Amino acid sequence: MKEKNELFNRKDVIAYFIVAAIGASLQLLVGTLTQEWFPVTYEQALLIGYVTSFFIGFFLTKLFAFNARNSTKTRREMTKFAMVSVISCIITVYGSSLLYSASTASLGVFSFVIPFSVKVVNVNKLVSHTAGMGLSFISNYILHKTFTFRNTGFYEKLKRLLNL
Repeated sequence: MKEKNELFNRKDVIAYFIVAAIGASLQLLVGTLTQEWFPVTYEQALLIGYVTSFFIGFFLTKLFAFNARNSTKTRREMTKFAMVSVISCIITVYGSSLLYSASTASLGVFSFVIPFSVKVVNVNKLVSHTAGMGLSFISNYILHKTFTFRNTGFYEKLKRLLNL
């Protein structure tokens, strides 16, 4: 039988995957609608989608992943969650943007119209964004499991450093 604190235990991975899927869906929806409705760049739309899903992500992660629901350290967890999210945001936004640029430069732009609609889907953007979120998922899972929702002593050191 596997130990409960194992990094990739099945229960935590499944719970985190469900929470991440909700956040990723929200991120894709907000990013897509933002680009459709407003004159923003691909990177700006990714960032807006990411920031929107950040707030939902913290509460869902706290409630359903890593057994942190009953923790009394919400401020500490939120601070650490924000720090991990900055790393994740960089991976998602700039990783997706880099992949998109590379795919269009080497393969050209691929798109299709959704059947029975007028919606054109840019396959390069969709695949790049999904790949960026996948890389971010791996990073987030490991960092949240080993840092955000675990008492590491980091928060106390940060408070002392900032004289809080």
